[in-house]
Amino acid sequence: MTGPAAHLVIAPVLLPLAAGALLLLLDERRHSAKAVLSMAAVLALVLAAVLLVASADAPETHVYRLGSWPAPFAIVLVADRVAALMVLLAAILAAAALCFSLTRWHRAGVHFHSLVHFLLAGLNGAFLTGDIFNLFVFFELLLAASYGLALYGGGAERTRASLHYIVVNLTASLLFLIGVSLIYGVAGTLNMADLVVRLAGVAPADRVLAEIGIGVLAVAFFVKAGMWPLGFWLAPTYAAASAPAAALFSILTKVGVYAVLRLWLLVFGGSSGAELLALGGMATLAFGALGMLASQNMRGVASYALLASSGTLLAAIGLGGPDSTAAGLYYLIVSTLGIAAFFLLIELIERAREAGADVLAVTAEAFRLDAEESEPQEEVGTVIPAAMAFLSLSFLGCGVMVAGLPPLPGFLAKFAMMSALLREEAGGVAAWTVVALLLLSGLAATIAFARAGVRIFWATERIAPTVRLMEMAPVAALLALCVALCVLAAPAMTYIREAAHALHAPRGYIEDVLSK
Repeated sequence: MTGPAAHLVIAPVLLPLAAGALLLLLDERRHSAKAVLSMAAVLALVLAAVLLVASADAPETHVYRLGSWPAPFAIVLVADRVAALMVLLAAILAAAALCFSLTRWHRAGVHFHSLVHFLLAGLNGAFLTGDIFNLFVFFELLLAASYGLALYGGGAERTRASLHYIVVNLTASLLFLIGVSLIYGVAGTLNMADLVVRLAGVAPADRVLAEIGIGVLAVAFFVKAGMWPLGFWLAPTYAAASAPAAALFSILTKVGVYAVLRLWLLVFGGSSGAELLALGGMATLAFGALGMLASQNMRGVASYALLASSGTLLAAIGLGGPDSTAAGLYYLIVSTLGIAAFFLLIELIERAREAGADVLAVTAEAFRLDAEESEPQEEVGTVIPAAMAFLSLSFLGCGVMVAGLPPLPGFLAKFAMMSALLREEAGGVAAWTVVALLLLSGLAATIAFARAGVRIFWATERIAPTVRLMEMAPVAALLALCVALCVLAAPAMTYIREAAHALHAPRGYIEDVLSK
């Protein structure tokens, strides 16, 4: 890229940083002005991300050198297909969450819009950076913003869960910094492409220290990816967060998965530690499935579904080759969209229900408190208002997406993963185990959604909640994107497959970065 287009790579970082800083200067009482500016900035980011995805579909990786210093001394941003897709996904989720928040959530506290844009700057920087230290910097930026969003809105439950979240992630950040320091002390560089060259020439006496640093770094990434048993903090925090914050948080675990995928394939070629990665992914998938069955409310179901999706990705990455990675990336996109839509939908559904209604329903079912109604009751038809019809159809769509049932793309992604794993692993025990866990997790999600749906939408007495168009629109848009990814599955998978093959053959990435 030449001319103004050459700066497109840094735009996803600069746009939200500038918007967040400008929004801090506006008085908090000017809600309308802040909302207009914030939405304009996030829509501009979506446009920039679309252009970046289109420009990344080229043989040459786009490398942006800050200060025009040569690699590996420059701070570099690298935009390949995978990074561009992740930037676009983050921008779409931010647009949906901001639109949803404009009815009331953006007025529930201070600096909501700035926190969202600083979170976006950190996310986009983490996806685009070509340097491990700057990956740490962008991680800290997005985490600092996520701390504010996790606490946003107040309340005892939210505060308690958020404090756990903050402590765990601060510990993970400390491990991250220790790992980075050890690697730099041995290799003398933190540029990802240069690190591949330097580690190959490390003396045997220093090799152990480098491996310790890489192991510490891996633990930090696994915490952020929510891998079992390190992801115990995730479900309570996400379940307690406000709806727009939880929708944005649905991509945070994917940052950890992305970091593992990027560094593991780039530095180790996808060989060392594959068994550990696969076993951790399978354990996380099983834990998420059990959590969905055990959850007594929809927020818990959504949070554990997010853990199950993270485990699915880690297992697919650890076991498979390029085709499994491609199917996993497709699943990453569609599952994140589906779960984000579900987090937004939950708040709309819960408006018509009493606090603790799910727990009361489980208690009544367990102790058969309604057994005294021995005589059959004549069913009385009830007209479902338009709002309830929208909520029920959206709930069905989210359930089908999360469970991986046809005809939505969750099914296509899981089927592609199972097919690729069985083909690449030649039907090995590990591959069949992942296939079984994928089917069982889908069954667990189906049971959890069916149980919640019966209690909510088949109740004899229903109160239609007050739902505004601005709240329904982002849910409908996210589900419509899932449908579009199903209809356009062939071109989408072609793009993603090329991205996965580039990840598994990183020589071009290394040459493009070091030759600039």
